[in-house]
Amino acid sequence: MAKIDTEFFLARRIAARGGKENRNVMVRIATLTVAIGLAVMIVSLAVISGFRHELSAKVSGFGAHVQVVHMDGNESFETTPIRRDSVLETALRAVPGFRSMDAYAVKGGIIKTEEAMQGIMLKGVGAEYDWSFFADHLVEGRLPVVGDSVRTKDILISRSLSQLMKIGTDDRIEMLFIQEDRPPRRDRFKVTGIYDSGFEELDKLVIPTDIRNVQRLNNWDSEEITGYEIISEDLDQVASFREEIYRTLVRMQSEESEPLMAVDITQRYPNLFDWLKAHNVNAVVIITIMLLVALMNMVSALLIILLERTSMIGVLKALGMTNGALQKMFVIRSGFIIARGMLWGNVVGIGLCLLQKYTHLFKLDQSGYFLSEVPVRFDWTWLLGLNLGTFGLILALLTVPTLIVSYIKPDKTIRYQS
Repeated sequence: MAKIDTEFFLARRIAARGGKENRNVMVRIATLTVAIGLAVMIVSLAVISGFRHELSAKVSGFGAHVQVVHMDGNESFETTPIRRDSVLETALRAVPGFRSMDAYAVKGGIIKTEEAMQGIMLKGVGAEYDWSFFADHLVEGRLPVVGDSVRTKDILISRSLSQLMKIGTDDRIEMLFIQEDRPPRRDRFKVTGIYDSGFEELDKLVIPTDIRNVQRLNNWDSEEITGYEIISEDLDQVASFREEIYRTLVRMQSEESEPLMAVDITQRYPNLFDWLKAHNVNAVVIITIMLLVALMNMVSALLIILLERTSMIGVLKALGMTNGALQKMFVIRSGFIIARGMLWGNVVGIGLCLLQKYTHLFKLDQSGYFLSEVPVRFDWTWLLGLNLGTFGLILALLTVPTLIVSYIKPDKTIRYQS
């Protein structure tokens, strides 16, 4: 015959549906508090994770996770070129976490129309370039043709730039390029499509085109590029991935080779990622407050249950049950309350996130948040960790108020039992 866990059996009996404790107002409040607290924590983490993922994806779409450029590279768009190296490219592809790599070249310029004047960055890419980011945000026209046997002057501009400059698809626009020690250079391009990523700061700046157009404007040959853009498998590990890229560059370095450096996305856009880190602090504050509120209400509910069961505690002590066993019984009873509250908290929290994910009900001011709607993103790792952590922490702290059972005397409680 299987051994019965006495503490669990008694805790389940006093927690049975219709029991006196289940009708207690404090028990209901504690259950509701746990549910609301967990729901708020789930929504908070899902939104913060969504912000980080969406904004990082947008910024990565413009410049990948890691860029390998010349050591003399600066913040301007007049970059020092490096030469394509098939041996180096093979070594970079072998770095753990590598997903894809593209060569690129940039050139700063100015668009001037009768309506306005705007500084831009002409970004040249090759035939192997992954256009998925711009394809997802294409709102009009088509993507530029690049890498064909015949060089085209197709370009892609953003909706914000199109509205500012009064430019549409199939329009031909003239750009002015200022060159050091040389007279300004003019060139004409054809707008084949319009995109809108919602990241206005970069939308107005980046104009993709064939890499050969940029090489010609920079007076470079076909093997000279600004650098390589590398996408990793996991953006959350981009810092360690950059370190691996840097070690590869150092290992491949020779006296004849060009000095190269690796710069990751967080280094190129520190203000954006500092802003995202501030949201992480907000999440910690929210989780701490929700846990404290839930804990306080659980302590109140547990103390009421203990006081209401004083007579039963006295009888069980008289029958030989130890203080430790009694504490375990009431901790298990508290666990039932926490589990019920967490069940409803998960239903509400996950339900709200799914509602937002599929209906986009809650909108944002895109000019301030770079997104037009509240983003949500689930990671079952943190969701499971949040549930286990919440349950374990509250349950562990509830062992303290159960110490009150050691002060209950069987002779006194039984004597006054009605």
